[in-house]
Amino acid sequence: MRFTYAEAMTDPSYYLPLAKAAEAAGYTSMAVADSLAYPEESDSVYPYTEDGSREFLEDKSFIETFTLIAAMGAVTSTIRFTPFVLKLPVRPPVLVAKQATSVACLTGGRLGLGVGVSPWPEDFEVMGVPWERRGKRMDEAIDVVRGLSRGGFFEFHGEFYDIPAIKITPAEPFPILVGGHSDAALRRAVVRGDGWMHAGGDDLDDILARLNRIREAEGKAGDPFEVHVISLDAYTPDGVRRLEDKGVTDVIVGFRMPYVKGPDTEPLAKKIEHLERFAETVIAKVDR
Repeated sequence: MRFTYAEAMTDPSYYLPLAKAAEAAGYTSMAVADSLAYPEESDSVYPYTEDGSREFLEDKSFIETFTLIAAMGAVTSTIRFTPFVLKLPVRPPVLVAKQATSVACLTGGRLGLGVGVSPWPEDFEVMGVPWERRGKRMDEAIDVVRGLSRGGFFEFHGEFYDIPAIKITPAEPFPILVGGHSDAALRRAVVRGDGWMHAGGDDLDDILARLNRIREAEGKAGDPFEVHVISLDAYTPDGVRRLEDKGVTDVIVGFRMPYVKGPDTEPLAKKIEHLERFAETVIAKVDR
């Protein structure tokens, strides 16, 4: 089992010391949140809070994802970084490929590119991208990022992107991890991705069963595949072993509830204390 430390919407000056502390404590990865902008007016609902509210996001600091990874990568040497998740279809995929390969190169391959479809229509609007057929756009964007990251000349001719033969140098391949709980998202993770990222919730067993059925149907049940989950089982050694038995490869852990209004008032020292205690009581006791 591998362990990912998650911290978001906190004081930006905390991220570099937290990355160093997580690496020293034995975490495999650090999750990096992605957010573009907060709209003054919105009817959108957030799919991962009980009441659908998104007001907790207002005035929270979000450093641009690739910029933050590059900064944390510069002060660490082994810990991996996994965007959780980058809102891919609202961005130009050639630019994402350039950013991702650059970060992967600078960090010595320590990138697992988590991607998803933004739940906010406003993200599409402000980026000048249609909300309609976003799933198909996402599929094409993944194909473009994948093709360009492999090196050599690559061209693509689809419904949304028409790209002549180009290459990106340096090219640096990386795993693409797809987020989302719908059958379409799970199939996308299996067919186009190298793994799946869970956003939390009580229906994990059902989702894992659906994911496994899709892997079987696509003839990929035996292929290497990362499964990143959020679960209360991740906070005890026995629980981690249960998740491992279910095919989970990576658990994502955090030590505070981020979905609250107002600033994060937890001091940096307390955050480091939490992540180190988990490392001592769980990571060190799990046979990896």
